[in-house]
Amino acid sequence: MFVSLLTYTPDAERLVATAARLCYSAVDFHTLSRQTGTTDNRQMIDKVLALGHHGVLEHAVFSFAAEGVSRALTHQLVRHRLASFAQQSQRYVDFDNGFAYEMPPAIAGNHDMAARFDEAMRHLAELYVDLRAAGIAAEDARFVLPNAAHSRLLITMNARELRHFFRLRCCRRAQWEIRALAKLMLQEVLQVAPALFQKAGPGCLAGACPEGKMSCGAAAEVRREFTDLFADPAPFPDPA
Repeated sequence: MFVSLLTYTPDAERLVATAARLCYSAVDFHTLSRQTGTTDNRQMIDKVLALGHHGVLEHAVFSFAAEGVSRALTHQLVRHRLASFAQQSQRYVDFDNGFAYEMPPAIAGNHDMAARFDEAMRHLAELYVDLRAAGIAAEDARFVLPNAAHSRLLITMNARELRHFFRLRCCRRAQWEIRALAKLMLQEVLQVAPALFQKAGPGCLAGACPEGKMSCGAAAEVRREFTDLFADPAPFPDPA
């Protein structure tokens, strides 16, 4: 899996902080923007995050490239309807030379099942080529391509939706592949807008696990996993 932050709103933290101040100030936007510094901006962002006034986060937008991800992952990803996606088409892109695919770790760890999995992928690739050779269009031959087949896509989300995405998909209850994607995306945005994404991640970082009876039961371990990602050394609240 490869994830890269392609582009993002310039000076996103200043923009979000200024938007928050604008709601409560009589002065114009440009005056507000000039009057604030990095520390002030981060304090304002901390305030709106604590109060739950997340609407101003929508002004900051981030776009990612993701490659080497399965169709099983992308089918989950598009459920985040406030995001925008552009995905490599299996209708217009042919796979006459075979296709890359993702093998789940649970299968990779079983030698016999991994061998059978690889064999099944080879058979599907051969069938695809045979269909194409028989004059079948790529848009119909693609019906034999599996959920495991790799894809490429562009993902765009605003900061508010990203925080929601991280809350759901960094959770250990999320499927392993989309969880890995979410954590890589979080690491990317923390490099450019750490205040906007401070303490973003699974729901248990903010307190008790929101999964209730379906909790993984390892909130303390999850908090240790995410601690090193954040610049702020302050501890997470008690998950109990």
